[in-house]
Amino acid sequence: MSDHLKPIVEALIFASPDPVTPRTLYKLLESEPREDVDAALAAVRADYERPGGLQLVEIAGGYQIVTRSDLHEWVRKLFHERTSQKLSVQALETLAVIAYKQPVTAPEIAEIRGVSSSSGVLQTLIERKLIKTVGRKAVVGRPFMYGTTREFLDRFGLNDIADLPKVEELSDALGFELPAGLAEPTVTTSPLPFDAAPDEAPKAETPAEDETTVH
Repeated sequence: MSDHLKPIVEALIFASPDPVTPRTLYKLLESEPREDVDAALAAVRADYERPGGLQLVEIAGGYQIVTRSDLHEWVRKLFHERTSQKLSVQALETLAVIAYKQPVTAPEIAEIRGVSSSSGVLQTLIERKLIKTVGRKAVVGRPFMYGTTREFLDRFGLNDIADLPKVEELSDALGFELPAGLAEPTVTTSPLPFDAAPDEAPKAETPAEDETTVH
């Protein structure tokens, strides 16, 4: 392995705002043998196994250098003023329903959550790039189906949807009870089309309204 590759690989991963995949490294370092790039990546991973404030993690099929999870409370204090980036309880609940039940339609989300409208919240999550339309359901009206994005995996430190915690554990972490229907298992037979363009890109299926409890 060429010794100069290791710091280059580390610098690329550190500088990138998104997880860096091996494929990206091969493209950026196309003049280098792939086995040397792999060896450099392995060396960087070995370096970050030591105790320290940073760690190399595998997220969304790529690698990213992040702060250690046990230090998140300190880092959170640094960014405490960024309150505008926080999601509301309604948005977090809707995001949880989509994550555990995807692909899922707006009416199905409303039924699980027990509210009559989720369109405003859905639009917020789409704008934050946490969810996207992944197709239409083959029923009357052909409503859009929603699924999570790679940005969602990245934001929540997940490598795959299968890494989602149990609903009870997530409820404890969020500090509020999630809809009981989330505990029912959902079987997904194939990976969601993260990179596939939807049929259309709606802002919302219905005008945003205040959420009201379904009786």
